[in-house]
Amino acid sequence: MLLFTSLSKAVRNGANNYAATYKGLSKEIWWLALITFINRAGTMVLPFLTLYLQEDLRFSLSQVGTVMVVFGFGSLAGSFIGGKLTDRIGYYKVMVGSLFLTGISFLILQYIDTFIGFCIGIFFTMVIADTFRPAMFVSMKSYSKPENTTRSLTLIRLAINLGFSFGPFLGGIIIAALDYNGLFWVDGITCILAVSLLFTKLNPKKRPNSLAKENLDEDTFVPKTKKDNTRNILIFAVLMLMVFLMAVSFLQMFSILPLYYRNEYQLEEWEIGLFMSMNGLLIFILEMPLIHYIEKKLISKVKMTIFSLAMMLFSFLFFNFGHALLILVISMILITFGEMFSFPFTNKIAMDRATKGKEGKYMAMYTMAFSFAHIISGKLGTFMVENYGFEANWYLMSILLFVSVLLGVILKKGLDMEKQQTTVLNENLAKSAA
Repeated sequence: MLLFTSLSKAVRNGANNYAATYKGLSKEIWWLALITFINRAGTMVLPFLTLYLQEDLRFSLSQVGTVMVVFGFGSLAGSFIGGKLTDRIGYYKVMVGSLFLTGISFLILQYIDTFIGFCIGIFFTMVIADTFRPAMFVSMKSYSKPENTTRSLTLIRLAINLGFSFGPFLGGIIIAALDYNGLFWVDGITCILAVSLLFTKLNPKKRPNSLAKENLDEDTFVPKTKKDNTRNILIFAVLMLMVFLMAVSFLQMFSILPLYYRNEYQLEEWEIGLFMSMNGLLIFILEMPLIHYIEKKLISKVKMTIFSLAMMLFSFLFFNFGHALLILVISMILITFGEMFSFPFTNKIAMDRATKGKEGKYMAMYTMAFSFAHIISGKLGTFMVENYGFEANWYLMSILLFVSVLLGVILKKGLDMEKQQTTVLNENLAKSAA
């Protein structure tokens, strides 16, 4: 009886501590997270895109790689346009337009079955879809208090990953029960459903006056004034290069990894969906408490980013350690924990570097780093696999992540130097004033 009482108390304390990590977030952030979940759960076609192109449309591996390059160029253009539009007309209009037109695009895309036609279709679909991302990041700075920004980012990522956990699992079932076309219908309908929620719950005209005082403007949040000086530009450039190399490797998870599961382990679509779901489920359960703990303990965000990149590096090396399902599980766990720490912290660092009135531009550059990675990752992966095999590809990804670790070290030194110089400058100003 005493054991049961102690166990029950421990469970209650754990549940209370877990719930405490979510306290203080605005209801607007919660609605944005729900909209993001619906949207991401609907984009279940993306994890299966390479399989759809190869098995349903009968594209060659080289053509699949080309489609992924075009996918990346569309994402790149969309991120750039999204940043410009966000600074010009505001995040809300950009998000509404992007979600609605993306839904229509997915409905049309299923009827295109030629190589050239699909390249054109996926390009414009991604241009429209990825205007959403810079706008969403800027909206979080308006909907969230400054001290809650990292946790707000984490909540949005949890929604994304929960959507990715649910989406591939449901997508595998839809493919088995119907066909790939069913995925496009679900994608299109969920995008339109997300628009209806965005319109009714986050419409600026209906916003209450309960947001932070810092966020009074409809579509802007102004951080501390920061000039586009040479040091800030160099630090941001190092950050973007580090994020780019990280993303090139990480995005193999959605292009090459499904092919690896199928070709080397003969897994079915629903089994591949389960492995993808493991990633999202672990992030949903663990990321917020871990981020909350790291922030509470004031652990360096850059140090955690470097550590996370090292974990990703070993996740790819593990593929070459043997041939067993346990290796796939260990690798997925490593890349998942690496993702947990690297994505929210690099995002927060990028947001902190943004200058007044240019938040859309800076967040566009952050998302464009991922878009450039989309261009390189799929084509590079298919080229390596086709010519040298999966093993060589995993070694190459490990090398890229090693370089990103070195860039993380350089980034930390640059930020430490900036902090030291700022401290000295403030001390000198204080002495002059005295």
